[in-house]
Amino acid sequence: MAPKHGLGKGLGALLPLNDDEPELPAFSAPAPEEPAVSGERLIPLEKLKANPNQPRKHFDGETLRELADSIREHGIIQPIIAEEAGDGTYIIIAGERRSRAARLAGLTEVPVILRDYSDEKRLEVSLVENIQRADLNPIEEAAAYKGLMDLTGLSQDEVALRVGKNRSTVANALRLLKLPEPMQKSLKEGEISPGHARAILSVSEPGARESLFQEITSKNYSVREAEKQAAAFNRTEKPKPPAKSDPRPPELEAMEEKFIGSLGTKVVIEGSLSRGLIKIEYYSMEDLDRLYEILGR
Repeated sequence: MAPKHGLGKGLGALLPLNDDEPELPAFSAPAPEEPAVSGERLIPLEKLKANPNQPRKHFDGETLRELADSIREHGIIQPIIAEEAGDGTYIIIAGERRSRAARLAGLTEVPVILRDYSDEKRLEVSLVENIQRADLNPIEEAAAYKGLMDLTGLSQDEVALRVGKNRSTVANALRLLKLPEPMQKSLKEGEISPGHARAILSVSEPGARESLFQEITSKNYSVREAEKQAAAFNRTEKPKPPAKSDPRPPELEAMEEKFIGSLGTKVVIEGSLSRGLIKIEYYSMEDLDRLYEILGR
């Protein structure tokens, strides 16, 4: 497995750690941008504004209440990172969840460290903080990758390096943005998983994608079953039945079904048990990349 790299000196250098949020691994990247830093100070919550480029759009109410309870007992040990907006207010770069929980806990001011970032670095810090804490749903994560690429012109490889992820992880996430809005909503809410979504995206015909989506949600398909159904939807023609005088070995039929289930696409085995050819179909560059990742493990 390729080594993972990410943002600058890692968020550990940016965010002092406390007991109510997990420690983030440190990553390294060449030539990190060093922000201008001001010391920690107490700032009224009413002067803190959400970052418009915050990747995380959904904040779970139950976990916020749990963090608020911890803040009532211990206070905020890990300061919020923010920068001056120029109008007497401050934009949160990292720590919006803590600021929301602080409001629930009844605090009127919170400890803040002021920093000055470029637009690119601000989004990068917010993205890495949320990703390393697994705080984003799959669509939020995909939209954040795309936002960073649009803002900076970085390639998928470069974004993966910045945030400490494999390129295939970033590529598979970006594919999710091709889903229609109702399917994206279902993915955000956890009704379907990224594995289900990738099975849907492997189907080439839009109407068939919708049919598969409805089957997954109504019949509660596993990811493996969804992949098998996706392969069935992609079959453009049924194989000719074997001649009665030369029946096809049942072992080949079973192996073929296993390939289809594992790869989530059309697979045909031609030949006999001793010699033959395996044909694996793909329907887009993304589909080929997905198969490469599976077969290259």
